[in-house]
Amino acid sequence: PKNKFKINDKVYLLDTTTIDLCLSVFPWAKSRKTKGAVKLHMGIDANGYLPTFMTMTDGKVHESQWAKDLKLPKGSYVVFDRGFNDYSWYQSLMESDVFFVARLKKKSVIKKLKKRAGRKSHGVTCDQKIKLGKIPDDLRLVSYTDPETGQEYEFVTNAHHLEAKTVAALYKERWQIELFFKWIKQHLKIKTFLGTSRNAVLTQIWIALIVYLLIAFLKFSAKLGSSMLKILSLLQLNLFERRNLTDLLSPKLYQPPDSTQLLLF
Repeated sequence: PKNKFKINDKVYLLDTTTIDLCLSVFPWAKSRKTKGAVKLHMGIDANGYLPTFMTMTDGKVHESQWAKDLKLPKGSYVVFDRGFNDYSWYQSLMESDVFFVARLKKKSVIKKLKKRAGRKSHGVTCDQKIKLGKIPDDLRLVSYTDPETGQEYEFVTNAHHLEAKTVAALYKERWQIELFFKWIKQHLKIKTFLGTSRNAVLTQIWIALIVYLLIAFLKFSAKLGSSMLKILSLLQLNLFERRNLTDLLSPKLYQPPDSTQLLLF
């Protein structure tokens, strides 16, 4: 089905987050000489904000290196920030008939070509074809000024068929994956780990993602409008009770546990 951008094909939001670790305790998680870290490389579907791709690496692996191994469907769209800057990957995406929207780096070597015809949408200050580095095909530069903050952004894309405002909206959507990382770190306890081996850390991360998917499924199937945090809190409060999940998530049917059960006398 079409998403809110009225695009028939999939839209993926890519990002990477770093989890710092103590190198003496996690010696396999090399990042710098004296510091350890792992990176979670993630792609989520913009239609529902559910994780689609995930890989954990040590802190030395660059996000663009991970992205090159992704097998994205033909005709899909992928949105990412400047950390994924790699012209050879851009070229590979175009050859695979994949559309991308990325933030343009300030020091990018570009050659501005013909401006695109048509009236600019509100906030769009520039929309024209460009040459980027040594990429043979023409790309597109869209400059957009956020009306709320006044900050100007420059986006590069090969999606010549989209309206400029849609290009800007696609990149703004990338914020959702940052919110996703924030949510799982705060609520699913992946900042501290129960084991120290790579397998133990990876297992705990996979469990956290499974919990996220289960909660998202419950939210969708219950159709009660409860937030995922509220559903998680209800589950945590009722871990040791045998209850029907539908009853538990229904505000009309749910009754909190009897506080007298906590009294010894």
